[in-house]
Amino acid sequence: MRGPLFGFVNDGDDAEARRRLIARIERRRAEVDEFLDHTRPRSARLGVVSVVSSALAAVFTAGPAVGGEGFAGAVKDSVGFATDSVVWRLLCYLALAVSVVAAVCTNLLRSQNHAGKVTAAEAANAELDSLRTMLEFGHINLDPALRMYQQSIAKVAFVDEKLNAKAAA
Repeated sequence: MRGPLFGFVNDGDDAEARRRLIARIERRRAEVDEFLDHTRPRSARLGVVSVVSSALAAVFTAGPAVGGEGFAGAVKDSVGFATDSVVWRLLCYLALAVSVVAAVCTNLLRSQNHAGKVTAAEAANAELDSLRTMLEFGHINLDPALRMYQQSIAKVAFVDEKLNAKAAA
């Protein structure tokens, strides 16, 4: 009788092995969800800090660049500094600091490939959910299901697998 995807129904299909694979899929999906819950906000924070820091660097350099000595004199008088050079140096130090912060955040985003990892994790999570559904409703035999599981988790090797002794049994 033809029923499930990837072949014929195997009436001798090991129900216990099927149950264990479903449990493993659910655990792995929980680990991927945990990774996504941690990585998405971190990536967003790094992106926002990078953009805001870049904008602040522009602001700190725009005043002296556009206003020149008049700007420096006005800031000196309003803050109570002794000389214009203190204003210039302070703005340069501030611009330097926020530029470094922006560069570090941007490079962390790139070097850790947050966007690529989030995309891969979301795709693998969807594949694992689909596989779990096919297993639960008997639309796939165990051997092709195991191959699909292995292919899906290979895409998220960067997500730590937390199998304890009880879960692996």
